[in-house]
Amino acid sequence: MNWYNFLFALPASTGCLFWEKARELAESSGGSVAEEFDLVILGSGPGGYVAAIRAAQWGLRTAVVEKDDRLGGTCLNVGCIPTKALLFNAEVFDYVKRAKEFGIECGEAKLQWETVRARQTQVVRKHNKGIEYLFRKHKIETIRGFGKLQGKGNIHVEGPEGAKDVGASNIIIATGSEARMLPGLAADGERILTNREILAIPAVPESLLIIGAGAVGVEFASIFHRFGSEVVLVEMLPRVLPLGDEEISQELQRIFKKQGIRVLTNARVEKVEKKDSGVEIVVTQGDDRQTFQTQKTLVAVGRKPNTEGIGLETTQVQMERGFIKTGPQMQTAEPGIYAIGDIVAGMPQLAHAASMEGIVAVGKICGKNVPPVNRHRIPDCIYCEPQVASVGLTEAQAKEMGHSVRVGKFSFRANSKASILGAEEGFLKLVCEEKHGEVLGAHMIGPTVTEMIAELALAMRLEVTAEDIMYTIHAHPTLTEAVYDAANSVYSLTINA
Repeated sequence: MNWYNFLFALPASTGCLFWEKARELAESSGGSVAEEFDLVILGSGPGGYVAAIRAAQWGLRTAVVEKDDRLGGTCLNVGCIPTKALLFNAEVFDYVKRAKEFGIECGEAKLQWETVRARQTQVVRKHNKGIEYLFRKHKIETIRGFGKLQGKGNIHVEGPEGAKDVGASNIIIATGSEARMLPGLAADGERILTNREILAIPAVPESLLIIGAGAVGVEFASIFHRFGSEVVLVEMLPRVLPLGDEEISQELQRIFKKQGIRVLTNARVEKVEKKDSGVEIVVTQGDDRQTFQTQKTLVAVGRKPNTEGIGLETTQVQMERGFIKTGPQMQTAEPGIYAIGDIVAGMPQLAHAASMEGIVAVGKICGKNVPPVNRHRIPDCIYCEPQVASVGLTEAQAKEMGHSVRVGKFSFRANSKASILGAEEGFLKLVCEEKHGEVLGAHMIGPTVTEMIAELALAMRLEVTAEDIMYTIHAHPTLTEAVYDAANSVYSLTINA
């Protein structure tokens, strides 16, 4: 093994001590060594920037390569944060329109779309600056440009200020994902949109057809329906949120129809054609064929990993349909290279999953005792109205895995805080192992359940039983009392129903 390979075989905490000698050796042989780091991260999204900060806290000299002009990745700039800002605006608009119900006279509610968009941008920019501050605080270097692996710990970056080469003892790939499109279809920014383009539209459309009823589809359906658009939601599979608990999906579909959102399931988009006034879309449901004329169309059929063109062919990294295979602590088949976030095979494409994967990867690099990420302990939150949240196994999955289960359910209609808020739709469902009552999964639809799910995520991490929750005092009146009531329901001992 030559000196270069020997150096990269060392742990990060040790290898960094040898870079000065490496430079001397390279220069004495007539060569040069690129700027060196203990860790280089490709991508500054919620996986990349969290990993960078933790690495710096644990003493690694760290750099982040980012191709865009702002830090934060898709989530902060064109995903989670601006979308949830719009959803909050929609919630406020809803309450204002219902003001008389709460004894408040305020006249006709009017939406100022430009102000809505300005506030959304303000929220995003605040947190862009927050990440920049944290990078300066922790002495994390930002390298602007597109990074490409060159093998042996080398990365070539093509940026706005020219090309740059960097070397790293360890590399974390956190390049994220982008919207998938239907075959033969491309986003044009005006009539055919993805989650990125729809955030920049100049006005609320009169009509919007959304292709795909996963998280992105139902969130935008909820946003624009409340802002006044006529919304049609088309899903190829038998139900909305097809990967979630079946009862939750059925409840959301029922409520959407009650709200006035048209939902077509088991439906296939056969044709999408741009017209002068918008888009013409042909949809079939079995033998039934319908043609829709809509002002705009949102394609929300999933996301594909950004793994093309980043030099993976120079490594031993193993792939699966464009995703990167990793071990339990996010290490790939190439020593010293890790992958986190939306690009990881078999893991959910969620910002908070990426963040924890980044912490686990850095822990592995630094020799810390960090537990691996458990796929079944990652909460999933959807911010439509009503909100949906879940963690762990669905009832069907638990039974398929051979568990005998007890199920506890509780409706928000019997929860006093939900009545106070005027938000009584939905329910909470606990899936528990029958013998000991250990919580295997939790599924919720209703007011602020995206905040409530953390209690169940912690309960599952600690292997809590429904009985443990029964004897945990929950404050009154709160929405979280529904968790207590659902736990009682597991044993047919519900107090409030």
